[in-house]
Amino acid sequence: MAHKLAFIGFGVVGQGLAEILRDKKEELLQGEGFEAEIVAISDLMKGSIYHPNGLDIDTALKVLKETGNLENYPYTAGLVTGWDSLQTIRETNADTIIEVSYTDVKTGQPAIDHCKAAFENGKNVVMTNKGPVALAYKELAELADKHGVHWGFEGTVMSGTPALRMPIATLAGNDITEIRGILNGTTNYILTKMEIEGVSYTEALKEAQELGYAEADPASDVEGYDARYKIVILSNYIMNAPLLVDEVSCQGITKITLEDIEEAKAEGKRWKLLAKASKNGDKVIASIAPEKVDLTDPLASISGATNAITYECDLLGTVTLSGAGAGKVETGFSLLIDLININRQKQLVKK
Repeated sequence: MAHKLAFIGFGVVGQGLAEILRDKKEELLQGEGFEAEIVAISDLMKGSIYHPNGLDIDTALKVLKETGNLENYPYTAGLVTGWDSLQTIRETNADTIIEVSYTDVKTGQPAIDHCKAAFENGKNVVMTNKGPVALAYKELAELADKHGVHWGFEGTVMSGTPALRMPIATLAGNDITEIRGILNGTTNYILTKMEIEGVSYTEALKEAQELGYAEADPASDVEGYDARYKIVILSNYIMNAPLLVDEVSCQGITKITLEDIEEAKAEGKRWKLLAKASKNGDKVIASIAPEKVDLTDPLASISGATNAITYECDLLGTVTLSGAGAGKVETGFSLLIDLININRQKQLVKK
């Protein structure tokens, strides 16, 4: 029986997942016994469509590309248009909500309300929005557990690179005492550019913006706010240590000069914007700040827009994971792996 999906938000990431589900349909069915059916899409700017028997992905993508409005989808009996996000969550027959709406990272809204509505109506959620996980982890995790539904958010840290699932699944039994990471590709690209090409921070930022690595307003990246949300998620989920965003000291890279870069080189070091969380008794102390790291450090070799994370384990020692931290396909994959894991758990229950 097909797993029914409702998309809340249908921008680059949502469309990326839709294309993956279309292109890998047979592989997923054969390899995982997973069959997905998109029954609803609701986007504040692109319109809303719902059909209980499923929508054709190619038709939806074609209509959106040609007209800019999903509600121009060809009418068939049973098609409903015009529902807002909350009505789509509550009233469609979706099993799982794909929450990829435009959300204010400072408040986590409207994604927090979307999660609550889904859980209260017995629906799973998979998402890439950082805000809800960083700001309301305990409340939402307890609500999902109360209603017996799944909440997947692999894509909130390092996109599809399994920074969350890998340690939970494969480092079990270890006490992870510290997490250090390069969790923002934009800042790593800028620092790499400054070191290798000798360009100023301003020049490197301009190029990052031209390449689409940085937004027109780059503050979230360069001031460290994006990485701060991610280290809070890691602390809550991996270290099982409650941590609030406001408890994390935060300093970005805007004051790093070429003189600083050269000074680090002379010392056999390299500047990186590091997100850190360390256990201190039953608490976690976390920070975001630029640091000079030794060239022998696993994180020193991470260049360009790549992300990386190091886990300090009491049994296994130092484990470092690196990979993409952004991208349409990569982030679409992060949603897919959450869906696959929901399907695997359902299959285990049946057995």
